[in-house]
Amino acid sequence: MERETNAFIRHIAVERGLSESYQLSVRQSLDSLAAFLGSTPLRDVGTAELAAFLHRRKSDGLSAASLRITTVHLKIFFRWLAKSNRAEMDPAEPLLSPRPDHTLPETLHLSQIITLLDSIDTSAPLGRRDLAILELFYSSGLRLSELCQLRLETIDFDGGFIRVTGKGNKTRVVRVGGKAIEAVNTYLANERPNLVSAKSSSHLFLSIRGGPLSPDRVRQIVKQRAKHAGIEQTIYPHLLRHSFATHLLEGGADLRVIQELLGHADISTTQIYTHVDRHRLKSIHKKFHPRG
Repeated sequence: MERETNAFIRHIAVERGLSESYQLSVRQSLDSLAAFLGSTPLRDVGTAELAAFLHRRKSDGLSAASLRITTVHLKIFFRWLAKSNRAEMDPAEPLLSPRPDHTLPETLHLSQIITLLDSIDTSAPLGRRDLAILELFYSSGLRLSELCQLRLETIDFDGGFIRVTGKGNKTRVVRVGGKAIEAVNTYLANERPNLVSAKSSSHLFLSIRGGPLSPDRVRQIVKQRAKHAGIEQTIYPHLLRHSFATHLLEGGADLRVIQELLGHADISTTQIYTHVDRHRLKSIHKKFHPRG
């Protein structure tokens, strides 16, 4: 199992160009399967064993969304084994994915966004950098990995665009608002030069040691800035992405445009935000209508 897992991870990394985070997610699913199977040879694994594994994961408390992801991982792994003649059959083909949760993504109200951004003191150390990070998240709906990978050469300041590499190593051009461009320019002119070291790369956002910011560090920055702003809700980078999309939809943006800006391969992924908007309208009606 370990040998085949390593070979499959190399396949999706080299031939399909999938991101490191996706590779890690697949490996975690396959390692969990290997632990469940124990000494059972891979050739003896059938649909019943895979179904039992998924049932065990569900019993362990795995959410429906995570079970769907695990099922996808099993399907692509065993399909690859069969196509590459490493297995006689594909036992994962009959597996059915759990129904998706209809949990709506969390979003921030515009007033909370303004409070968060206005709370940052740009005269304090790293204030300009952190404001530029938050402005970019909200202005462009970037994924965490996309923001961490931004480089100086990917930004078109005159045109107000940035080039980002998203899931599946796909590149797209994203619009950047005026406030975000202003914040980034201020950071570049007044703070980034002080962070640059002899070993610094062209990454846009640098740590105090001159290296690129890690995803964990950016998560920490967002959380700390929200706490400092007095926002009790747990704030994380993807929440700003959700807010970006929801506020665009509320402002009248076309769903296809939002899909392109977010880098969603399928419009069905973007349609979750229409449910968010309907949920908001329902809440407003119930609160303010005399017979709501």
